[in-house]
Amino acid sequence: MNPLTKVKLINELNEREASLGVKETVSWHSEYKDSAWIFIGGFPYELTEGDIVCVFSQYGEIANINLVRDKKTGKSKGFCFICYEDQRSTILAVDNLNGIKIKGRTIRVDHVLNYRPPKDNEDMDDITKRLREEGCAPKLPDHSSSESEEEEQYAVPVKKPKKDKKEKKKNKKEKKEKKALKEEKEQRERMAQTPPGPALTVRMKQEKEDLGYDKYSQRGAAEERLRSRGERPGPGAEPRNPRDTHRQEDGGFRNRHGDQQNRERDRSREDEKRRHEMGERRDGGLQLESKRTGREEGERTRERERERDNDRNRESEKDRDSDRNRDREREKDRDSDRNRDREQEKDRDSDRNRDSDRNRERDQSSKHREEHSRERDYRRK
Repeated sequence: MNPLTKVKLINELNEREASLGVKETVSWHSEYKDSAWIFIGGFPYELTEGDIVCVFSQYGEIANINLVRDKKTGKSKGFCFICYEDQRSTILAVDNLNGIKIKGRTIRVDHVLNYRPPKDNEDMDDITKRLREEGCAPKLPDHSSSESEEEEQYAVPVKKPKKDKKEKKKNKKEKKEKKALKEEKEQRERMAQTPPGPALTVRMKQEKEDLGYDKYSQRGAAEERLRSRGERPGPGAEPRNPRDTHRQEDGGFRNRHGDQQNRERDRSREDEKRRHEMGERRDGGLQLESKRTGREEGERTRERERERDNDRNRESEKDRDSDRNRDREREKDRDSDRNRDREQEKDRDSDRNRDSDRNRERDQSSKHREEHSRERDYRRK
């Protein structure tokens, strides 16, 4: 924890106790009633033992100080331990000097429950050894049970530390696993207690009966009879045959009282389901195991199919990448061939230019020769 947050927490505790008016015997300082040592941390490295004694001696006589220094360099590490002659002065120091600033740095002052003296200091006085071994705090008598009950009434509520999210998730998973194990054990015990029953029966789905089927069938029969006689039923016509009227009345009675019949059928179906469930519970362990194995096998097959699909996709991607690389190499080869052709054409052009230049030079040289020869001939004449 950050030391500044510790400083804030200690100050908040002190303010809460001051606002509630808590007794000294119930305060959080009472836990350190047997220790007169305090911890001081966060002060500048320039301070020495004398400076610390000057600051902290205003709340009591200091019996011992241990400024922690580096063994090699001898420089202070910025924290020390102080022992007062009276333990009550530690409470004053923690309440008043915790969170103050010394040369721009906030210091932390807190109690020390079990102080362990350093082992390196061999050259030590008898008094300091006795103080480090026995301590400096006065030994107080134990309080009675009545006072302890009163203290519990005025006790300050302490906030419980919040658990991490990861720990909460782990606890939830463990609880779920424990519940599943308990349910499996209970099912096994039930299976062991129940006597062996008859063989399992195969379930058959029963079709739902349509209540309006009788009504429509009666109407269709009446209409066919009228058609056979050559009559057509009107919108408000009634059947002439008394048997038809009786059938219609029976159909209406059935439609009215169909709900009761449906309820009785539902009850009979529920009874059958309960019987089937009782039969299944007897052999439920085997069925559960078979279902679990089937589910596990299905999940495994699905995972295998997914892995195969992933492998196929990867192979297809690799093939595509290889094809792309091949196309790129082919384009590079084509570009190189084009560059070569261009260079060859340039070389040919250069050769042609050279040949043309040579021919011109030859022509010019031949003209000069002819002119010289003409001049010579003219001079001779």
